[in-house]
Amino acid sequence: MNKKGLAILLRTRMRPSSAAFDPNKPPARPPPPATNEVDKISANCEGNRFRQHSMQRHGDEVNAISSHKLIDSADIEREFQLVKESMHSAISMNKTEVLDAILNDFSRGYHSLSQEKRKELLLMLAKEYDISRMQVRELMKQYLGLEVPSGDKGQSVFEEEGLLSTFYRMEKNLRHALKPMYEVLFERLNTHPGGLKFLTDLRADILSIIADQNIASLRTLDSHLKEKFVTWLSPAALELHHITWDDPASLLEKIVAYEAVHPISSLIDLKRRLGIGRRCFGYLHPAIPGEPLIFIEVALMKNMAQSIQEVLWDEPPLPECHATCALFYSISSTQPGLSGINLGKFLIKRVIELVKRDMPHIITFATLSPIPGFMRWLLSKLASQLKLAEAETSDMSDSSKDSVTSAFRENILKAEEERKLLDSVGESAAGKSGMEVLWDLLRSANYEWTKSDRLLSAIKPLLMRLSARYILQEKKRGKALDSVANFHLQNGAILERLNWMADRSEKGLLQSGGIMVNYMYKLDAIEENAQAYFSTGNINASTNIRHFIEQT
Repeated sequence: MNKKGLAILLRTRMRPSSAAFDPNKPPARPPPPATNEVDKISANCEGNRFRQHSMQRHGDEVNAISSHKLIDSADIEREFQLVKESMHSAISMNKTEVLDAILNDFSRGYHSLSQEKRKELLLMLAKEYDISRMQVRELMKQYLGLEVPSGDKGQSVFEEEGLLSTFYRMEKNLRHALKPMYEVLFERLNTHPGGLKFLTDLRADILSIIADQNIASLRTLDSHLKEKFVTWLSPAALELHHITWDDPASLLEKIVAYEAVHPISSLIDLKRRLGIGRRCFGYLHPAIPGEPLIFIEVALMKNMAQSIQEVLWDEPPLPECHATCALFYSISSTQPGLSGINLGKFLIKRVIELVKRDMPHIITFATLSPIPGFMRWLLSKLASQLKLAEAETSDMSDSSKDSVTSAFRENILKAEEERKLLDSVGESAAGKSGMEVLWDLLRSANYEWTKSDRLLSAIKPLLMRLSARYILQEKKRGKALDSVANFHLQNGAILERLNWMADRSEKGLLQSGGIMVNYMYKLDAIEENAQAYFSTGNINASTNIRHFIEQT
């Protein structure tokens, strides 16, 4: 193993040690037992003195701990006040010669705070450094009181210019008043060394708080910071880097740590993904050197792969000159604080352009993607339908109740699918409906249904049909409910093919029932597809995919 491999291995395996029990230190011996009455009396006296001493020592320790807690609490509050002061100075200070030191103090101090104190500070930032609504309201009153230039011929040019000048000045004042004070902090940190990375950490904390508590002021703070990131991280500001085995170990370590779709199992696996017939590209920003903001893994293949096993265990790889398909099989973001900022859209397009330029024989650009929300949606659907069925049968005498529950009832299995499923299970399905059997099978330990050819044959048609329905018809605000589907469709991809048992890993079965999707990027239709999806939610899908829906 070379130095690079050793460095990566050591870094990924290092764990903080717990200093609780020292096996090299012998345990303390108990005192020898008393052998006679005198010894017993002496031992009792010694024991009493020992207990009194222990009680006194215990009391001293309790007092010390209480005192220590008070000191700790005071130190924490003092540290918080210092961070708060440095934050205020970073916003209000105009002396550039000391601004860098203040920003350093703020970023270091912020990282030293507990999560609870960070939340307190961010709430303070969001509320106390927001816009002055009284000032905005006063300016709006003044603005509405201005006389709009009429444009009449009788009005002199000088008069019209004077009125317009007043409007321009007032509009400039309004724009300035509508800019929160905390934007000054964001902008100053962005130009400060290490500031952009710090801001991604800051936004990650904001998103974490919002996920637990829907606080309007923090949502607005996040919205302003997100807009800044969109501007700062435009494609022109990012460097597309071809990641290879020759890159520094620190960068390769990031690839191992942040791979979110198909975890890298070993150094051999990593080397394979960066070797012949494979590509890995990442977006880097000059302000965060050596750490890709997002990266994509590509397999060069003869045809569009139908399973992830073909991609990860392709040994030996196909000679690159024989490849006709560039398959995107993993895309991972490394910064939680950049959530919701679509860097992947630009990355995919840049990679397509680069591969097309360097390898003209590549004619197909596609993905092999999971359906991460499918099984959660299906199990939720089954649970609700079984509950409605139970409610419907529990009180058949109440006709009004029956009509209400019937309005929401849906047998999500077709008659032929249900019959085949019940036959495959045999006597164990006695008295159960097809949905009950499917519910039990999909929730079985160790995914037992995947180990029986008979069950797989019965389950395949219904899961394939329901996965097509989930991607094409289940929507959220007019767009695909599935996050991965929505990502590729908004980038202009076509829903090309569903692949049965394409990912048999535990994660693949848990999230997608083992099914994976090929989204295809047709270069001459990317913008048209993206626009149609954005404006109407229309999903461009192949005939094979549509066929599953037509069976419903």
